[in-house]
Amino acid sequence: MKTKIILISGLAILLVASVITLRGQDELSGVNLDQDKPKYEIQLTEKEWKERLSPLQYSILRQQATETMFSGEYDKFYKKGTYYSAASLQPVFSSETKYDSKSGWPSFWNPISDDAIKLVKDTSEGMVRWEVVDSKSGSHLGHVFEDGPAPTGLRYCLNSAALIFVPEGGTPPKFKKDNN
Repeated sequence: MKTKIILISGLAILLVASVITLRGQDELSGVNLDQDKPKYEIQLTEKEWKERLSPLQYSILRQQATETMFSGEYDKFYKKGTYYSAASLQPVFSSETKYDSKSGWPSFWNPISDDAIKLVKDTSEGMVRWEVVDSKSGSHLGHVFEDGPAPTGLRYCLNSAALIFVPEGGTPPKFKKDNN
């Protein structure tokens, strides 16, 4: 009987702690959050996304998959230029805010502009995190954490396959049908 009381008390404490944690993580300091289901400018069917993206890009951008740690081409990549979303082809991050977080994924301390991305609450994997999506299509780029460098203190941890890098002075990417 004593063991059951201890077990039930422990479970109640865990439940209360979980609720407090979930409520406390509704805010990410200094970042605008969009918790409503936003409407995105780019609306494609899943078939159209599969035609537009490679299988790896599709799994990351549209199914919220994650690359294996240290496997992405932009992890230890430090050329000057702009990173575009592979889904919408809009600029999302600049090499000026890229740094080596030693996390195994490309990391940035700030997006290229306030309206380039949106943050969406992510409660998958038994955690509460903030998903980084491009603001035009809502496609998954990665997650943001509060363990980054000054001046923001944020680490936008992204998937290389979700990005297209264009060197400084290069031509922005275009979809194949836009080249006709």
